[in-house]
Amino acid sequence: MSRPELQAPPEIYYGDIEAKKYTQNTRNQQIQADMTYRALELLNLPPDEPAFLLDIGCGSGLSGEILDEEGYIWAGVDIAPSMLEVALEREVEGDLFLQDIGQGFGFRPGSFDGAISISVLQWLLNAETSHATSSPAHRLNRFFTTLHSALRNPSRVVFQFYPSSDDQIQMITSAAQKAGFGGGIVVDYPNSKKAKKVFLCLFVGGGGQQQVPKALDGEEEDSGVRFERRRQRERGKTKNGKRKSVKDRDWILKKKELYRKRGKEDVPRDSKYTGRKRRVIF
Repeated sequence: MSRPELQAPPEIYYGDIEAKKYTQNTRNQQIQADMTYRALELLNLPPDEPAFLLDIGCGSGLSGEILDEEGYIWAGVDIAPSMLEVALEREVEGDLFLQDIGQGFGFRPGSFDGAISISVLQWLLNAETSHATSSPAHRLNRFFTTLHSALRNPSRVVFQFYPSSDDQIQMITSAAQKAGFGGGIVVDYPNSKKAKKVFLCLFVGGGGQQQVPKALDGEEEDSGVRFERRRQRERGKTKNGKRKSVKDRDWILKKKELYRKRGKEDVPRDSKYTGRKRRVIF
């Protein structure tokens, strides 16, 4: 079967039917969750500190749910309207933007503490038209340049993607380096056809002291560990498949404090009523 990015542009390929089909597929959910956990591990954020992350190619919010569970505030961008509609139906916590990442971002400089992206970069390597601005080189350059600006210094961004050749990896890494990023490729389980995963771990700033993380090698992660992760996530969902609310007082205070640091206006004041559950009125 041909790779999805070779069949149609993402906004067309992920129409209403395919968007719901992809989101409801339990295998897709598991893969997305595993890759998101690994991306966060490579991101190496300080523990127990609030962070505002960008989910590039957020789709229907499968990765965003993991970010919520890990206590992060996030915003997501995606080019497929149908995917974002599913995300809204699933009531994800992050702010959502309809955006062609190949045209670059318009966020203020230093807006994000980090970024992740699961199975997206390979979509930038196909020219949809013959116009010069549609070329993979131009789109990669615009993407990485504006992303570099949107990240604070120092920070990291981690991409999991599916390159079809070494030439594609070279094209992507070269564009990232020209935009000012440091870092490199991390290949987990390089000797396994089934478990092999490619990550691009990029750095902003850090004075050249940041080192590319070590890849996972040897045996693939035990299936029992993955099952336990899935079981824990299922415990956090209601019967209709939506994630249970985790908005306790500490979570609300942390989010309000982050909003204040970001300069958001009209953030409600803290009080003894913050986070209190309202009584049910019949």
